Amino acid sequence: MADLEPVKTVNLDRVGYGTQTFPWSRARDQLAVRPERVAALSYFLGTVGPRGIPHAAGVGALWDDGDFYFTSGPGTRKSRNLEANPACTLAVRLTDLDVTLTGTARRVTEPAVLERIAAAYNELGWPAEVAGHAITAPFSAPSAGPPPWHLYRFVFTTAVGLGIMAPEGATLWRFDR
Repeated sequence: MADLEPVKTVNLDRVGYGTQTFPWSRARDQLAVRPERVAALSYFLGTVGPRGIPHAAGVGALWDDGDFYFTSGPGTRKSRNLEANPACTLAVRLTDLDVTLTGTARRVTEPAVLERIAAAYNELGWPAEVAGHAITAPFSAPSAGPPPWHLYRFVFTTAVGLGIMAPEGATLWRFDR
């Protein structure tokens, strides 16, 4: 999945500023770089509850082989929302782009994936361990609730990059996943 390429690229310059589309590599290469610690980048997850009420929350997202992973306590609003409706967004500010990805997040229970992602979180300074079909650690964000935490895989089908440094512009990428 690391070689994920868009099936469609759209220039979102609807007012005629003359901007060009960005190559997906501009976003992908920055998303794929593992920061030195898990909280080095601020990711924001957007979900919608069963009654249609939107919710946004910061998460410690981790890119792994073309998908993102994050944890969430089973009693949190974001976990309850994802249980009812897996459609969601993930947004992040990179060095020269604001990126918003749209897709679905589903709980992961496969032992091999849990172990791989827990090990990756450890490399970033969060002492995560697998506990049954979830992740545990001595600490997490206060809003995460008590351990253990569910692990989610976020698979995106669209991404929008908004240039915040030259060259500026806005590009939408669609993926066939």
